[in-house]
Amino acid sequence: MDIVQLDRAAVLESVRIVESAGPADWDRPTPCSRWTLRRLVEHMGAQHLGFAAASRGEGAGAAVWETRPAGDDPAARYREAADAVLEAFAEPGVLERRFALPEIDAAATFAAATAIGFHFIDYLVHSWDAAASLGMRTAFPPDVVEAALPIALRVPGGERRERPGAAFRPALPCDEGAEGDRADTFRLVLSALGRSPDWSPPHGS
Repeated sequence: MDIVQLDRAAVLESVRIVESAGPADWDRPTPCSRWTLRRLVEHMGAQHLGFAAASRGEGAGAAVWETRPAGDDPAARYREAADAVLEAFAEPGVLERRFALPEIDAAATFAAATAIGFHFIDYLVHSWDAAASLGMRTAFPPDVVEAALPIALRVPGGERRERPGAAFRPALPCDEGAEGDRADTFRLVLSALGRSPDWSPPHGS
């Protein structure tokens, strides 16, 4: 699969997981520190809309990246945002464009394949964040997980990951010998991006 297809698989899996949440689930804790499931899903929707705007050459303005309240039906609002980015990335010629992504580097633009790669790895991990919050498992095809690992390993480390609100925390140690099947490869992806693969909601949540 090319990067657009990989991204589509990650986004559709995130939709499946978010749409499984019920009214009592939105205040659940998530692996994203201090974020409830509602806050996580609002962030995910905002990023979809920001990337959709960036694909049209409209990503430089801060307003297109703003997180907005999801209202009474966060899952429906999330599906609308997911549909918007999938439609934007499916446009003919999208891979020939450059994206402004001010949250990554306000002074640069990125080749479309690189930008969509950022989006892909983000939604692979955020799908897991939401699934972990709900006590679910993700269901990514093996080729999607395998494609994610080299991208995850290329994400820069350093002080950027220590900042409050960083998309990815510092990498966690993981048994590199575990690589071999899909579940173990996904653990490597998560660990490389600062997620503990064994995270579960605090007792009583």
